[in-house]
Amino acid sequence: MSTTVFSQLDRSLREHLATLVRLATTGDDDTAVELARCELPRVVTAIKALLDEHTPDEHGRCPTCRTRRFRRRLPSPCRAYLGAQLALTVSGDEPSGNHRKHLRSVG
Repeated sequence: MSTTVFSQLDRSLREHLATLVRLATTGDDDTAVELARCELPRVVTAIKALLDEHTPDEHGRCPTCRTRRFRRRLPSPCRAYLGAQLALTVSGDEPSGNHRKHLRSVG
């Protein structure tokens, strides 16, 4: 099986994200603080860049995800926006909601 550039990038990115999750969930407090200071701004920048690519046009449609040039459809968020929103605000694996409460008190 041949390896494409995309598959190499995809594997590398997924491994990096898995490492971040592993360190955040199993690392000690010093590791978690260092991880937050170093990696969190980079992850936020990456998410912002992705969402910038999917910013709706003046009709509320995503120009990146549009499949047909003249297709009429109602304005709605694209999958990139919906995926980011759901991943960041709805999570079934939070232990007791402490994370969400902490974010509300900070922001």
